[in-house]
Amino acid sequence: MAVRSCRKSVRGRDRTEMMPLPPTLTIDDILRESDKAFQRFTTFCKDLPPELFFRETDGKWSIAQNLQHLVICTKTATAAYALPKFLVRLFGGKPNRDSRPYPVLVEKYQQKLAAGGKAQGRYIPKHMKPNSNKEELIKHWRQFTTIYLQALRKNWKDEQLDKYIVKHPLLGKITLRELCYFTIYHTDHHLEIVKKRS
Repeated sequence: MAVRSCRKSVRGRDRTEMMPLPPTLTIDDILRESDKAFQRFTTFCKDLPPELFFRETDGKWSIAQNLQHLVICTKTATAAYALPKFLVRLFGGKPNRDSRPYPVLVEKYQQKLAAGGKAQGRYIPKHMKPNSNKEELIKHWRQFTTIYLQALRKNWKDEQLDKYIVKHPLLGKITLRELCYFTIYHTDHHLEIVKKRS
């Protein structure tokens, strides 16, 4: 199942371009691909004029609101990797299955979206005025993605990602490896959305 598209560059292959991912990613793979996904979204936003960045059309989120949604989601995911492991275990419990492969996790998320699943509650970004500070929002995004990567790199070994679970608002209980997969795909999913708005 193809879950990522390949984007060609006139200068040859860009190190952050979207490429198909293998079914299973090691923690080193995850760190690399997460960083690439975060950079792709940052690069896209930096080149946009503020009037386009903050524009809301047809009741849909602006590009800025998509970015704010990603900030919220990344901050939330970071908690799972920054908390002491005994608290992650206390809140989540123990997994009763292996981690799903990347394409299977993505397919499950796509099915939830097709069934009407969408952001709820605190995951919904607030309205942002056209004169809001674009650079400040991008700065926050870069700060929180850096913290996410640092927490994952510092606190977790590869084999531990399959031994702890957290509750996802759409996917239910998922392993920490699956949360990593989701974070990569979710970032690129919103990148594809905002590209259509530009």
